[in-house]
Amino acid sequence: MSNESTPRQDGSERDAYFVGGGIASLAGAAFLVRDSELPGENVHVLEKLDVMGGALDGAGSPEEGYVIRGGRMMNFPTYECTWDLLETIPSLEDRDKSIKDVMDEFNEAHQTYAIARLLGDDQDVLDVSSYDFEMEHRLSLLQLVLTPEEQLGDTRIEEWFSESFFETPFWHIWATTFAFQPWHSVAEMRRYMHRFMHEFPRLNTMEGIHRTKYNQYDSMVRPIRRWLEDHGVEFRGGCEVTDMDIVPGRDGKTVETIHYEADGTAETIDVEPTDLVFVTNGSMTDGSDLGSMTEAPELNTTGASFELWKNIVEDNPEFGTPSAFADHVQETKWPSYTVTLDEPDLLEHIVEVTGEAPGNGLITFTESNWLMSIVVAAQPHFANQPDDVKVFWGYGLFPEEEGNHVEKKMENCTGEEILEELCYHLGYLDELPAVLEDANCIPCNMPFITSHFMPRTPGDRPDVVPPGSNNLAFIGQFAEVPRDVVFTVEYSVRSAMMAVYDLMDVDREVPAVSTHQYEPEVLVDAAKAAFR
Repeated sequence: MSNESTPRQDGSERDAYFVGGGIASLAGAAFLVRDSELPGENVHVLEKLDVMGGALDGAGSPEEGYVIRGGRMMNFPTYECTWDLLETIPSLEDRDKSIKDVMDEFNEAHQTYAIARLLGDDQDVLDVSSYDFEMEHRLSLLQLVLTPEEQLGDTRIEEWFSESFFETPFWHIWATTFAFQPWHSVAEMRRYMHRFMHEFPRLNTMEGIHRTKYNQYDSMVRPIRRWLEDHGVEFRGGCEVTDMDIVPGRDGKTVETIHYEADGTAETIDVEPTDLVFVTNGSMTDGSDLGSMTEAPELNTTGASFELWKNIVEDNPEFGTPSAFADHVQETKWPSYTVTLDEPDLLEHIVEVTGEAPGNGLITFTESNWLMSIVVAAQPHFANQPDDVKVFWGYGLFPEEEGNHVEKKMENCTGEEILEELCYHLGYLDELPAVLEDANCIPCNMPFITSHFMPRTPGDRPDVVPPGSNNLAFIGQFAEVPRDVVFTVEYSVRSAMMAVYDLMDVDREVPAVSTHQYEPEVLVDAAKAAFR
């Protein structure tokens, strides 16, 4: 990586540095290469871990067990920037097909129609064709949709709706689909209502959901990285950026130095005024820790990306309020778990109980004290997964509660204990000894997984390109992207496109955020669904 201090001769000789190796940085690097005159060899991605992809992860083997900290559901008409990117990147399997081509073929063959979205007592499939709204619930939802966001401030969801709202099938579906909690921002819920208004009538069946063929790391991250490496982009793992020298001047603020640590040694990168710096200021999977069948994961309370953001705003308070998101671990944490099966018996039992074929949707156990959910993806879910090995994923929204069967908080449980609790809810406890012989459940505690949903006020998230910034942009889930919704791949990709197009003066428009919520047919269908 060059630290030369000679003046840049033209735009094509400037360097671009991406801090963080998540999908926002990968997308930003791709937009630079694809849509600007910057050569790929001038683009550098700096990542603390040795693997790129951020929250879009997927790793493991049949012998050691597979791990995915989470899964990303996608919606075709509302992922405008993501499709713009993926339709131009060749897939790993066939360079004549784009990533989006492979996704389209997969989703055509595996169309979602959930029939067991919620399970009650004794594994009963609940009828969720009605959301069971009372009139006050409908009026509160309507008022929320119509209230301008700037009037909502840091109001919490539980302050907007009555207690009975949180007992409806709708809330169980909404909360476990999007991972909302009652104490989260009602302004974020409003954005979701607007962005996904067209999905409101079929949230119970998840018909609008699109998925990748494999986990997002295999299906998205690997092909994007290969394409970027083919164009000369440098990836530097084991590189933790800790601070930046941002110098004020008459024309605004300019990043002059990047401070980072590698192999325990403090290093710096000199940044020229014409260079560009893109910072992922915060990560939902920061501080994650994995457990095992016999050990519970730790619960960390700090993360490198948030610490960097805090260091930046010490001298630059106009760049947001990281504490609004990063200092509430008790409200932003939950655990997930990935189960690898050497024998298919447990998966076959899940199919029998739910009537759901693998790949058909999210299943939530409404009577679970942990509010457990599982997702059995179409198999295989990993590119290197043998046919006789099965994998599924799950999570719990109430990690501080004791289980119905296992008398421990979920966040303190080993993989074996989580499997035991799951088998209890599946009516499969008698077969637990056989399950434990053939299964590997790896739990993961994620302290910041819903931190982007915390109540916030204007300015808590910095603009993608802050006013007066000469060469610095913020990208990812904690930059402000008007009208779009966090906890989506689209939000990160859109922020990256906005940053690149602004700083590089790209002569191409960022695709507009869709406005389905204003279409008469969509509004009529949503109203009908509210009265089902």
